[in-house]
Amino acid sequence: MESYAVHLAMAALVGASLVAVSAYYMHRKTLTQLLEFAKTVEREREREENSDGGGADSPQQMRKRRGQRRKGGGYYRRGSGSLPDVTAISGGVDGNGMVDGIPAGLPRLHTLPEGKSADHVGSTKRTAIRAVSPKSPVASASAFESIEGSDDEDNLTDNAKVYHANGNAGPDLPNHVTANGEQIAIAASSMIRSHSVSGDLHGVQPDPIAADILRKEPEQETFARLKITPTELPSPDEVEVYVVLQECLELRKRYLFSEAVAPWEREVISDPSTPKPNPEPFFYTSEGKSDHHFEMQDGVIHVYPNKDSKEELYHVADATTFFTDLHHILRVIAAGNIRTLCHHRLNLLEQKFNLHLMLNADKEFLAQKSAPHRDFYNVRKVDTHVHHSACMNQKHLLRFIKSKLRKEPDEVVIFRDGTYLTLREVFESLDLTGYDLNVDLLDVHADKSTFHRFDKFNLKYNPCGQSRLREIFLKQDNLIQGRFLAELTKQVFSDLSASKYQMAEYRISIYGRKQSEWDQMASWIVNNELYSENVVWLIQLPRLYNIYKEMGIVTSFQNILDNIFIPLFEVTIDPDSHPQLHVFLKQVVGLDLVDDESKPERRPTKHMPTPAQWTNVFNPAFSYYVYYCYANLYTLNKLRESKGMTTIKFRPHSGEAGDIDHLAATFLTATNIAHGINLRKSPVLQYLYYLAQIGLAMSPLSNNSLFLDYHRNPFPVFFLRGLNVSLSTDDPLQIHLTKEPLVEEYSIAASVWKLSSCDLCEIARNSVYQSGFSHALKSHWIGREYYKRGPDGNDIHKTNVPHIRVEFRETIWREEMKQVYLGKAIIPREVDR
Repeated sequence: MESYAVHLAMAALVGASLVAVSAYYMHRKTLTQLLEFAKTVEREREREENSDGGGADSPQQMRKRRGQRRKGGGYYRRGSGSLPDVTAISGGVDGNGMVDGIPAGLPRLHTLPEGKSADHVGSTKRTAIRAVSPKSPVASASAFESIEGSDDEDNLTDNAKVYHANGNAGPDLPNHVTANGEQIAIAASSMIRSHSVSGDLHGVQPDPIAADILRKEPEQETFARLKITPTELPSPDEVEVYVVLQECLELRKRYLFSEAVAPWEREVISDPSTPKPNPEPFFYTSEGKSDHHFEMQDGVIHVYPNKDSKEELYHVADATTFFTDLHHILRVIAAGNIRTLCHHRLNLLEQKFNLHLMLNADKEFLAQKSAPHRDFYNVRKVDTHVHHSACMNQKHLLRFIKSKLRKEPDEVVIFRDGTYLTLREVFESLDLTGYDLNVDLLDVHADKSTFHRFDKFNLKYNPCGQSRLREIFLKQDNLIQGRFLAELTKQVFSDLSASKYQMAEYRISIYGRKQSEWDQMASWIVNNELYSENVVWLIQLPRLYNIYKEMGIVTSFQNILDNIFIPLFEVTIDPDSHPQLHVFLKQVVGLDLVDDESKPERRPTKHMPTPAQWTNVFNPAFSYYVYYCYANLYTLNKLRESKGMTTIKFRPHSGEAGDIDHLAATFLTATNIAHGINLRKSPVLQYLYYLAQIGLAMSPLSNNSLFLDYHRNPFPVFFLRGLNVSLSTDDPLQIHLTKEPLVEEYSIAASVWKLSSCDLCEIARNSVYQSGFSHALKSHWIGREYYKRGPDGNDIHKTNVPHIRVEFRETIWREEMKQVYLGKAIIPREVDR
């Protein structure tokens, strides 16, 4: 057996040796043939060059001589023992690090000087640079990132091919470079702005595509437009769904208040300069009493031309009609086929935006760079949802309390248990001194204990857990007539004015316990001269009927409606009856409804009792509040508009928690809403909110403290799909840590969701649109023709939002409207009034 194995091994060895020898001779023969072929090709090429005649050297000969001069001049060539020296045959390495004789389609070979690494190559001017785009929610197919990650990107020379935006290599040279690579003089008008691309500073020639985009004015931007709308007709089932969606949109138009004469028609802005601030915002002139007469009937005020007339001036839908229409909306959003189609349309909207980013993100970024002066920090942004009692941060409140303890300790500030107490005595009763106070002891910041606990969150309004400190420092109807809160508010106004580009809409409470609340509020505003060009006010109505009923303050829901709306109609008809309230209402732009939406409630029906009949201890449902506030506000706005006064929009909290019918009710009645995160649960309502472009003032950090973890917040999805979203702070006192809570909100959203500068500026532009600031201010902040749809209404020099983005949003929205209206959509050139 052993001899057999030895024989077998010997046979294998001999066979392998024969194979190796044969392979060697075959390999050598092949290389010899290749060498002869290469020599033949070289001789033929030299003959062709010589036969061309002409005294001038051809570019190939010049490259060949340059390669011969450099051969052995420091280039490191890796040789092979078995392969012929191809460089010796083809004429060496040319000035670009390319080997002559290699087919043109192969990648270029970059070679390095001996002893040099890629990081230290002293290359000539580069033609292609990489313009890095800010990261978007999806990967960007950047035209300027084609060389990203390449080890050889520092070896690009001035003869390297330029990659065009479509990804193909193009032979075109920049206009200022000749065919021989020589540069010619460039006109000053065609120079690229120094703040856009750093050219001569680093010895780098900019990419022609970047240069082309940056030379153009924003109005000349070009981008890849998406045309992926199906051309085939919708199926009969889809037509049926679209008809139902049309009915829902038309229902909203019938309910929503819109001004008869748009602000841009009443006031034509001819001077583009900054609007002059109002020198006397609280000056009152008597305007006289009109003959109008009003009566409260079944919870809704009706207005007549005079006391003797029975002809009602302004008709509003009654409660039975409203609740019937509300139930129609609820049936629509529950239908399976409608949910499926709306879900598909929303997904398509999201993917369209992702595709748009992949094609155009870099062009958007370069367009932003071409807009001088503007960036995210100096575009106007409005905090569209912030409660006045929590408008300062916790450190600001702490410093204010300490300063008052130090400067005014003997000020009588409260009446408790039959005794008047000074500020020092209040803190002595709490066994506290100014030195003891710190942010942790103040305990106003929301933490894990407030999640899904709205009651605990409201307790955070009490500094140090003491309601008496809230009454002293955060209330305006107290013993010192709200002086401390007014001083604190002025400090916040000062911070806003210093920032210049941040505005706020503060929401302040009217409870409806008594009619004199309006005069107290107006007196506090006027007497303390609380006015800022950066601030407007909204009135929020807490839904607390059940508490007032148990306390015996009211006997029915009708009492609350009387206390809220009768003073407003009185001052509208006769401003002399409430002069300070008349002045204050010029700064009021909206009406809000607030409270814990997560409380269980019965869904109202069309046979609900009237407000006068609502005498039980249970709180009415959200939609019950919505209707009666909407109906009275609608009539009030019609009356104020007829007298040339400012109007008040309905902008309630909705969709933060609780039932989906909250969002259905506000879809019919509200101009904008706060929160709206529950839209993620209903694709139909979400699609309707998109089509109607209803503003959503979303507060992800606030939601994170109360109802929804930050990473689950639907804000980024809503933004991708094109809903009209803005970012707001809600409660800086409980939530934010910095002096600029709105910028903090933007920065965290940008970091977590990878929002680009263009995204942030678009959100800021949305916030100005949603806000209630005057037409003159909006014209100055975002463009003189801001009210026009699409790029015509955009001024990149003020908003820093490229026309590319605005045109994409407008085009996609128009396509959806045409799809829903089956090609018969009537879309005005101007936004909703």
